[in-house]
Amino acid sequence: MLLLATDTSGKQGSIALAECGSGGICTLIGVTPLAGGAFSAQLVPQIAALLQKHGYRKSDLAAFAVVSGPGSFTGLRVGLAAIKALGEALQKPIAAISLLEAVAWSSKARGAAPGRVLAALDAGRGDVFAGDYELEPHVHMQSERLLRREEFLAEAKGAEVTHKAIVTPDAVLAAMVQAAGTQVELIEYPNAAVIVRLGWERLQRGQTVRLEELEANYIRHSDAEIFSRPAQ
Repeated sequence: MLLLATDTSGKQGSIALAECGSGGICTLIGVTPLAGGAFSAQLVPQIAALLQKHGYRKSDLAAFAVVSGPGSFTGLRVGLAAIKALGEALQKPIAAISLLEAVAWSSKARGAAPGRVLAALDAGRGDVFAGDYELEPHVHMQSERLLRREEFLAEAKGAEVTHKAIVTPDAVLAAMVQAAGTQVELIEYPNAAVIVRLGWERLQRGQTVRLEELEANYIRHSDAEIFSRPAQ
């Protein structure tokens, strides 16, 4: 099965192509980075170029995996729209993946002990995207929330007491946690190669999403929603 994965959630993005088969094995064919700020112009041409480079056509694609959030409002919309269009045209299944889940999975892939992890991403504006995940038998979400940094640091300290690992790809956030006296695992920022593997796990379990239900998981409200609220 030829699987295409995309991530347009952050300042930088990527797409990945893999051949996945029985036994949960995915052989990565290629990964293409995408420069932030121009996803709408790059994504579809880069997908076509990646397929052509390795001798495939769009009709060869058998499934898709896409990051649904959290992240950039514009970036997520671009990625989801492209995968929706391909999924509808080809009538192929789609797996929606949380970027926080990818962070948690990356910790597991690095040999983290079975148990719970608190995956964290810097959300800007003094906020943190925090995802509470169970690692075994597969990565399973307990909750995803938007926390103020002070709230996150307090939760991180409490997580250490219960032996819940803290993991993040953001160096500044990791330094803050360490400065607060709490252990943290700093990992590489997950790219579409990680999304491929998570997507394949989802597809094998039959956890796909219908086109009409494929929506962005922003976690925080957009500026338009925030500033359009009536004053209390």
